[in-house]
Amino acid sequence: MKPQRLTLILPTVSLLLCSNSDAQHVFSDLRGPYLGQEPPGLTPKVFAPGIVSTPDWGDAVHFAPDKDVLYVSRWRMNNGQRETASVTFSRVAGGWQKVINTQTGRAPYYAPDGQRVFYGKQYKTRTPDGWSEMKKLGPAFDDIPMMGLKMSLKGTIVFDEFTRDGKGVLRYSKWENGEWQEPRALSTVINTGKWNAHPFIAPDESYVMWDGHREAGFGSADLYISFRQPDGSWGAAINLGEQVNTAAEEGGPQVTPDGKYLFFNRVVKAGGKQSQAQSDLFWVDANIIETLRPTQ
Repeated sequence: MKPQRLTLILPTVSLLLCSNSDAQHVFSDLRGPYLGQEPPGLTPKVFAPGIVSTPDWGDAVHFAPDKDVLYVSRWRMNNGQRETASVTFSRVAGGWQKVINTQTGRAPYYAPDGQRVFYGKQYKTRTPDGWSEMKKLGPAFDDIPMMGLKMSLKGTIVFDEFTRDGKGVLRYSKWENGEWQEPRALSTVINTGKWNAHPFIAPDESYVMWDGHREAGFGSADLYISFRQPDGSWGAAINLGEQVNTAAEEGGPQVTPDGKYLFFNRVVKAGGKQSQAQSDLFWVDANIIETLRPTQ
């Protein structure tokens, strides 16, 4: 059964009332889904410039399943020190409301069906009364320096690991018998090259996307996709091409809950400034994925 919209936004309602947040004015000129932004075509464009994508911060986002809540994790370097910030945009009757969170822990990631919410290696499950107590993925995950994960509708999670040499492995774990199984490395067609990170698995598990650095790429990290083959294996890694990838660093691919748009980050320098590069948030029509899908 599809979760009710009111239930899906309860964590954010609690957040709005929390002493660790500061509700800002409502953007009354932002109407409709996706902060009222004009949808992109097959050419990526910056998402909500000046509102979500800002010149001074790098931004990463995740939409709640009903698309009415947008969680933004921000970072920047200031005098050699890394700073982080957390912002939430919630769709309200008068537009979209911005909430600045003074407590900058991990932003929540919702499973596609809204029945689990993850905070790093911990998660909660939906119950008839709200949410369960915080749970751990399991002891098999304890020693893996995980950066982030994504989940399919079948319960499979994919995740990366933090390293300083770029040799991290992308892994997956299936939900079976009431628990996640021992993590296993994804195929070598995926775990090739260096700096492989930020995997995204399609809700139906028909493809996996990630970012990585390969000699045949456009320079720095590019976005890649691998489609599930009829025998269940993963097909050859496909570069998303010059419409998405550039000589700059692209990363963090994820498709929106309705399957319509692909979001990703691109590390760029603010024009005319001698500052350290920051990450801009881009979005593009998810039909770009279908243009890459091999014909059987």
